[in-house]
This record gives sequence, C-alpha cells and structure tokens, in this order.
Amino acid sequence: LPVSLSDFTHLSLSFPVRTNNSGYSREAQMVQQTSLDRPRETWSKKMDFLLSVIGYAVDLGNVWRFPYICYQNGGGAFLLPYMLMAVFGGVPLFYMELALGQFHRSGCISIWKHICPIFKGVGFAICIIALYIAFYYNTIMAWALYYLLASFRPTLPWTTCSNPWNTVNCLRYLSTDSNVTWTNTSTSPAEEFYTRQVLQVHLSPGLHQLGSVSWQLALCLLFIFTIVYFSIWKGVKTSGKVVWVTATFPYLVLLVLLVRGATLPGAWRGVVFYLKPDWGKLLSTTVWIDAAAQIFFSLGPGFGVLLAFASYNPFHNNCYKDALVTSSVNCLTSFLSGFVIFTVLGYMAEMRKIGVETVAKDAGPSLLFIIYAEAIANMPAATFFAIIFFLMIIMLGLDSTFAGLEGVITAMLDEFPQLLSKRRELFVLGLVCVCYLGALSTLTYGGAFVVKLFEEYATGPAVITVVFLEVIAVSWFYGTSRFCADVNMMLGFSPGLFWRVCWVAICPIFLLFIIVSFLAFPPEVKLFDYIYPPWTTVLGYCIGVSSFICVPAYMVYHLLTAKGTFKQVRKTAPCLRSQTNIKQPCVHTAPPSLLSLPLMNLSSNKPSVCPNASPHNGTERQCQQRGVCVCYVCVLVIHLC
Repeated sequence: LPVSLSDFTHLSLSFPVRTNNSGYSREAQMVQQTSLDRPRETWSKKMDFLLSVIGYAVDLGNVWRFPYICYQNGGGAFLLPYMLMAVFGGVPLFYMELALGQFHRSGCISIWKHICPIFKGVGFAICIIALYIAFYYNTIMAWALYYLLASFRPTLPWTTCSNPWNTVNCLRYLSTDSNVTWTNTSTSPAEEFYTRQVLQVHLSPGLHQLGSVSWQLALCLLFIFTIVYFSIWKGVKTSGKVVWVTATFPYLVLLVLLVRGATLPGAWRGVVFYLKPDWGKLLSTTVWIDAAAQIFFSLGPGFGVLLAFASYNPFHNNCYKDALVTSSVNCLTSFLSGFVIFTVLGYMAEMRKIGVETVAKDAGPSLLFIIYAEAIANMPAATFFAIIFFLMIIMLGLDSTFAGLEGVITAMLDEFPQLLSKRRELFVLGLVCVCYLGALSTLTYGGAFVVKLFEEYATGPAVITVVFLEVIAVSWFYGTSRFCADVNMMLGFSPGLFWRVCWVAICPIFLLFIIVSFLAFPPEVKLFDYIYPPWTTVLGYCIGVSSFICVPAYMVYHLLTAKGTFKQVRKTAPCLRSQTNIKQPCVHTAPPSLLSLPLMNLSSNKPSVCPNASPHNGTERQCQQRGVCVCYVCVLVIHLC
C-alpha cells in the first residue's frame, strides 16, 4: 500500500504494557505520543486531570450566580431549560474540546494548523480573553483574602457599627432588636465593611475618576499571584498536585455549610423559595437566555483550558467518559450550592421577619461578601465558619486561575517551542507580572466599577463568538466525518448521531442564540447606586472587540502571505476540509495497525477508514470558495451587529 511516514504520525504503537497505580499505563507516561513531535508532558495520574477540569469548571459563578439565576427564573422550573441547554449545547461543546485537545495534543493556537489554518486568529483571541479575565477575576480572590485575614478575631469586624469606617446610617438589624427601625437609608455593618473598608468605593465618583490604589488589596493580590506562580511554573506535574487540595476542599466546606444551614431557624423557607417552580416563567425568553448563558460560562468551553488540559492526556484516554463525569459534577455542584446559599438566606429572612426575596435581592460578589458574610456573623462559632467560607472562595478562584493561565502558557509554548520551551519558568513569571500590572486598575477605590465593566463586556460576547467560530470551523470546515474518525482512532468508537447533530446544527444555533440575545437585550450595567454612563458601554464593546479582532486580522494576514495570486488564494483557501456527513462517519479501528490502513470508499455503505484522517499528511486540503465566503460573511455580520 503506497503510504508515507507522515500517514502514521497520529498512530501510536501498541505493545503489551503493565499499568501502574496511577491509572495510566507506563507506555502512556513515557512514550505515548500522537505525532513525531518532541515528547510532551503528561499528567502523573488520571485524577490530576479530572480534578483540574472539575476545579476549572466549578468556580465562583457556581456559588453566587446559579442560585440567584435559578430563583429569579422560576425556581425549580428553571432546571428544565438549564438541563436542556446543558444536554444539547454545553456538554457537546465540552466533549468536542476535550477530544480536539487530546487528539492534536496542541494548545489553542497551534491546534489550528491541524484543523483549519485560516482560523488561527481564534487561538490568539482566546489568549487575549484569558488575560482580560486574569485582570479582574483574581481581584475577587484578593477581596476574599482580605475578609479571611479580618476573620481571625473573636468578633468579626462586619458585625458592629462602632468601627471607624461606619456611618450614621449603619444599623444592625435583627428581630431581637425591638427598638431598631430599618429605613431606606439604613445600611448594614456588613455592607459598610464591604463598600467602605474593603473596596473604599465611596472615595471614587465613578469610572472617570478611579482614585488611588489600595495598598492592602495590592498586597493581597500579590500574595494570590505568588501562590498561582509557584503552582503552575513547572507545568501540570505541579498544578496537578495542588488541585488535590484546592479542588476538594470546597466540597468539604460546602457540605459543612449545608449541614449547618439546614439546622438554622427558617432554613426551609429559603429552600422552598429556591425550588418552588413557577412554570409560567418558561414562556419568557429571558429564562432561556439565562439558562444558555449560565451553562456555557459554567462549563467553560472556548477559553483554551479544555484544549490545554486534554493535550496532556494519553492518546487513548477515554475523554468521552471524562466529559460526561466532569460536566455532571459541575451541574450537581451548582445545584448543591443553591441549598447552601438559600438555607442561610431563609435564616436571614427569619431573623429580620421579612421575605426571602427581600434578602436575596443581590447577585454576584455582593451575595457572598455582604449577605452571606452577615449571616455567618450572626451564627454561633462565626469566626470558624467565616474562615472556612472565605478560604473556600479563594480556592474556588485559584483553580480557575490555574486553568486559565495554563491555557495561555500551553498555547504559547506550543506555538513558540524553540523560544519558550526551555524558559517556561521565566515566561510564567512574566505572564504573572503582566496579569498583576493589568489588575492594578481593579485595586483602586473605583476598582469594583472596573471589575463589573470587564465582567459584562470584555469576556462574555467575545468568548461566545469565538466558540461559535470554533464549532463552525470544526464541524463545517474540518468536517464531522474526519472529526468522528479522529475520535474513533482514540477511543475505539465513533460519536453517535446525537453528538454529530449537536456539533453541526444545534451548538451553532445555541451559540448564535446567546450572541443575538446579548445584542438585542444588552444588560443594564449598574453597581451599588452607580449607573454606568453611555460612554462606558462603548468602552466595554471596544475592549471586547479588541480580542475578537484577532480573528479577521489573521484571516487577512493568512490570505496575503499565502503563495499564489490573491485570485488563486480566494478560489482555494488553504484550509483542511472534508464532507460534513452526520449520517455515516468514517470509522477507524482502535488502535489501528500500522500494517493495515484501508482507504475510504466514498460510494460504499460500509464504514471505512478516512484517508489521511490525520491532518499531518504532508499536504494541506484546499477549502472550496464557498467556505471562505461563509467565513467572511460570519465575521462581517458580527462586526456590523
């Protein structure tokens, strides 16, 4: 059979090997490679990978955002659209990224030379988005660290109104205080501690005048980034050990807080409020938009993390089972967090003799740093519960930061191996310093306004658009037939019809639905009593476009630098392509034999091996002209919107 050496670059030699107690075979740890490239680091144990993925997916949003979104959109009725969006949108995207990363063993930039080179700008956009997230996400951990350090005292500082930062409006409101009258201008000691002592937001009139940097928060953030650096500087070998603590400790704390919350008076009021279904709200478009956005940002495809983590797996690791297990754990954690939050909110409502909906009026960091912190302060053994709670918040954030920066590091090291592979420690140090300097604006007196701006505009729309282009490139350009053949080569079975339909049609519609909804119904950005002026909306969109602009910019660069005249390049754009056939994918035997590689017969009804299923075939397939037109139209429509 006339084949070349490059035809075997994604096939792994299979020899009888012993399996050690790490869960991976000795072959997997030493010589398991899917290409003839330089040896690649692998996870020491299978659990290192699983805990890293779970730690990345289960973040602060699971604790503060899901419970609020759930009760706001119909309580128990919200679980129906949430599960539908997870099954038909979130999990297929999660599975696709794990399979892509494991097969091509590349980060989010260099992987595109195997799939569709003209889309390489997507990888650069992902890296920029990851940096934007690092600019504000770690600041929330700095706030939590400030709270943690303030908790090491007999009386928590946000319990009383006798502190230097308190105002005349401060009022400790409990049902036992019969002489206390709560007014519209009254503020709780927990709220004043958060806004006037930690954030000091009263010293900034808004985004136009942020004020000075808070040196206390600057030191807290420096400590956070120091932990991050020494956890990821050596690669997944070190971070895989750290997540055994940072990914498991939050579950222990959640269980402790759940048991404690269930024993508080009024806890069941909160649980009923959390789960009581309002089926009428399912007729509202907002409920479905929130469900789609929540599952997307909860599972986290499109940030380059899943590609990076999966690229360190052995070639024949069962990423299908990993995707189902980790995504299920993530969804169950969100559901569990709702009980942890609302048992305490029910307790607060019982103490104040008001409705739960009045207590649960805030989402985001305020839910944790004001409402939950105040509830903890009024519990017996308040110091203990405050310490473990804010330690949990820090560890939830650390896992996501490890993952986000590892996605950038893997992408850059794979793209520039000669320059960076032997200088990983220095590169990681430089990256951490850049993230710290970029976060200084969030440490000012008006830093909370910057955090909110980044959260609403800098990452959300851009990353959804990036994932939309990613799934289009894989399903329509690279082709589901070739992609399913790749999966079959790794796992020994091909994805079923459900997964192929999701990748080709449902996932693009799912993502387009979120994009259009965001553009049609932009969120009203408000923090405390500050309403963001119109010019901040323009600024936010500019920040978001600054990352996404890499996609069309690289397309133009790729077409201009390609060989041949522009007319020839237009007609045959250099991009791998196969027929998008969701009914009959190509089927490989797994692991394939090096001596038996049958060619694909397109007219046959029998499953066969795709020719050159590996993208490393020495020559690139050529995209048809309509492929480039689709690409240009998508980019043009998004920019016009």
